[in-house]
Amino acid sequence: MKEKIKALEARVDEALAEVKSGEGLKDFFAKYLGRTGSITALMKEMGNYPKEERPIIGKLINSFRDSVQARFKALEERIAAEELAAKYASEQVDITMPAKRTTRGAIHPTNLVRAKLCEVFIGMGFKVYEGREVEDDYHNFTALNTPKDHPARDKQDTFYIAEDIMLRTHTSPGQIHCLETMKPPFKVVMPGRVFRCDDDATHTPMFHQIEGLVIDKNLSLCDLQGLLDTLAKAMFTPETKTRFRPSYFPFTEPSVEVDVSCCECGGVGCRLCKGTGWIEILGGGVVNRRVIENCGLNPDEWSGLAFGAGLDRIAMLKYGINNIHILYDGDQSILRQFRK
Repeated sequence: MKEKIKALEARVDEALAEVKSGEGLKDFFAKYLGRTGSITALMKEMGNYPKEERPIIGKLINSFRDSVQARFKALEERIAAEELAAKYASEQVDITMPAKRTTRGAIHPTNLVRAKLCEVFIGMGFKVYEGREVEDDYHNFTALNTPKDHPARDKQDTFYIAEDIMLRTHTSPGQIHCLETMKPPFKVVMPGRVFRCDDDATHTPMFHQIEGLVIDKNLSLCDLQGLLDTLAKAMFTPETKTRFRPSYFPFTEPSVEVDVSCCECGGVGCRLCKGTGWIEILGGGVVNRRVIENCGLNPDEWSGLAFGAGLDRIAMLKYGINNIHILYDGDQSILRQFRK
């Protein structure tokens, strides 16, 4: 056994001298110290020797194994230190070199408008409600008094996921969720993404809206006019004027379209406003009694005001953007203009 240990010791010395890397250490360990290694094989041979000789042989093998393990550990630490030093050297940065030029990001114009509007509404006592983007037919259409044969229900206008499940076509379903879960009186504003099968210079399949809902007693169209006039002045300029035009929405009665004086010409008339001096920005009205009834409230006791606007459209008007696709093209030359 002594001769075997001595011969193995010579091979171990040669093998350790050739180890130069972490991979070499793994190979050495597997060959000599692992479960199937040469030193482990010596331990298994002890059963071939007389019983009285085994303690002496075991002591020799253990001493040899401990010696090899100690040398292996020392070599492992040295190689690890060398590899770490080499890594640091390769990653060293010359601090005297000019730094790489970095560019500051910018908030997207639609998000700027959204943040500004939410700030204005919060200042008027509104809460911000984040609605669902996937809705059912009841909340998206039926509860909002939309007739069964209304064109908005067609598959050519709405992204259906299942027969009665769709991507919301407006933020108005948030009104129903609030009416179902909140105790009146309350005021909420609901910004978010909406989806429609539409795509041209002024429309995209995905765009942004903001919806407002006020539930209280004895509300009228005059309250809505005062609210939206304050909003327009805060969003554009203090000189901005508003006007209401009669319209129709199934979920409000009476319904109105709201125009603001042209931010480009101040109401005189220009190409942007097509010579009228006015630009349509949103629609609204007094919440239809049927909508209030659908949500379990007494329309003789409670009344509501609702309004909605396209955030992308307001951003286009506010920042002079003439094509809605510019907002989604990711053109850095456009976005850089909105850095603070």
